[in-house]
Amino acid sequence: MIDNENLLEMPGDWQRALCVVAHPDDLEYGCAAAIAAWTDEGKEVTYVLATRGEAGIDTLAPDVCGPLREQEQRDSAAVVGVDTVEFLDHRDGVIEYGLGLRRDIAAAIRRHRPELVITLNHRDTWGGGPGAPWNTPDHLAVGRATLDAAADAGNRWIFPELTEEQGLAPWNGVRWVAVAASSTPTHAADATPGLDRAIRSLLCHRAYIEALTDEDPEAYVRDFLTTATSRASARFGDRPAVTFELFAR
Repeated sequence: MIDNENLLEMPGDWQRALCVVAHPDDLEYGCAAAIAAWTDEGKEVTYVLATRGEAGIDTLAPDVCGPLREQEQRDSAAVVGVDTVEFLDHRDGVIEYGLGLRRDIAAAIRRHRPELVITLNHRDTWGGGPGAPWNTPDHLAVGRATLDAAADAGNRWIFPELTEEQGLAPWNGVRWVAVAASSTPTHAADATPGLDRAIRSLLCHRAYIEALTDEDPEAYVRDFLTTATSRASARFGDRPAVTFELFAR
């Protein structure tokens, strides 16, 4: 979709979504406002994180940082109505795309049986174009593996051990994979109903934010999310927008 085309509304005819990202705070920086609105509608949203973010704060050793960031993630999820948060225990900063990651995500899809799967930008840069910030290897690996695992989950002959050893039947019910923070979004959700809760949700990651910036955490979070959700508003009826690149299956 070219930059001046209008963004389409995200599909609403689903009941269960599974969000798969690399780190604590990935969803809060990306799409928590949309998630808050969806849980208000009675939809079920589950989080699966590849790591516990244990390498994310320079001043904290991983064995201290991991449990802290895990608790911050659980607290932030609760703010937007998400009760189930799982961690796959891959190592923060050195996640490798491959069969192990695909298998773990396919297993999560089979466990939770979502119609909508959400992940984060899996492309080389944020925003595209000259000078765009480089994306991290963890985001690339998890985003790409999630796209692939959505198909793996439905094929009984890929990772048959999931059925034989874990009792996880194939799940062919994924109808869409939505990539948040894509440089080529096609769809959007109105951020207005959930924006205040998204701000509070990101604020739950206080230890990470205080290590990241010298700004007042609340001012930093409010400015970041207000700016982020306004970028595509002209393409979405002048509404603050959480944007997604939507892949139908």
